[in-house]
Amino acid sequence: MKFSDVLIKPILSEKANAQQEKLRRYAFRVSKKANKLEIKKAVESFYGVTVVDVNTVVAPAKSKTRFTKAGFIAGQKSSYKKAFVTVAKGESIDMYSNI
Repeated sequence: MKFSDVLIKPILSEKANAQQEKLRRYAFRVSKKANKLEIKKAVESFYGVTVVDVNTVVAPAKSKTRFTKAGFIAGQKSSYKKAFVTVAKGESIDMYSNI
C-alpha cells in the first residue's frame, strides 16, 4: 500500500488539539486496510518526525433516519478508521501549514 493511500486526512477537533498540546498525540483518518506499521512509516515520511507509538480505532457504522414530506428516509453512515500517533519528545507536526 502506498503512503499516499494510507493517510486520508488529519482530524482537527478540540479534543485532538488538546492531545497535541499535552501528549504530542496527533489524530488521523486512515485507510481501513492500513496497519500500524504502514501508518507509522507514512507519518514519518510525510511529516519528517519520529513516531513513538500508534494506536488505532475503528469507528462503527451508524444508521441515520430523518422524517421528510415523503416519509422516513433511512440510510447508514459508513465506518472508518482513526489512528492516534504519538511523536518523540521535542518534535511536532504543523497541521495548519497548508490551509
